[in-house]
Amino acid sequence: MQKLGDISTDAYDDEYTIDEELLEEGVKDWLIAGSLALASCARQVTRVNSNTQIDISGRWNDTDSRLAAEELTDEILNGDWLTDFMQANEGKKPVLIVGLVRNKSHEHIESETFIKDIEKVLIKKQSARIVSGGKMREELRAERADQQTNSASSTVKKFGLETGADFMLQGSINSIVDAHKREKITYYQIDLELTNLQTSEKVWIGDKKIKKFVKN
Repeated sequence: MQKLGDISTDAYDDEYTIDEELLEEGVKDWLIAGSLALASCARQVTRVNSNTQIDISGRWNDTDSRLAAEELTDEILNGDWLTDFMQANEGKKPVLIVGLVRNKSHEHIESETFIKDIEKVLIKKQSARIVSGGKMREELRAERADQQTNSASSTVKKFGLETGADFMLQGSINSIVDAHKREKITYYQIDLELTNLQTSEKVWIGDKKIKKFVKN
């Protein structure tokens, strides 16, 4: 017989078991709800055509690079300098080298990508010949030097036989930002210059302007 004041361990155990079961159910509900929330916020990735124009942040992107390269290259090849050179050299195509395109904008822009876009369009048009420059040319010369001691004599490429460029293309990318509250206008200007390497005469100058309005 249980005395008054004694603790009923059976009743305590029953109550504890009920509370524990409720806690477990609560944790399960929380985990399920959390999983559903994570699933609904999961990142989705969709592959699109590389030529599709998509602007998310309003910053310089691949579309700007491609369109600027195409438009400026068309202007370069339609310049009087090309006709003058070919007439003076019995129809010979000029040899171009693309030099530095300096990024002076407020953003981090891979100017090398823009340079490659220009070279790709120039080669595709077949109106001029393109030679390598910069680090790529250094790598080619290093390979040629390595061949002198490590390649069969019949396959060694000689020094001093590179095709010299007639003209060098150089330029810069600049930007201006005008922002107020939740609105922003970003203006880009790409300037390019083509210079005769023999005389240092600038034979062509052009630019491409891009203006973006961003509203958050």
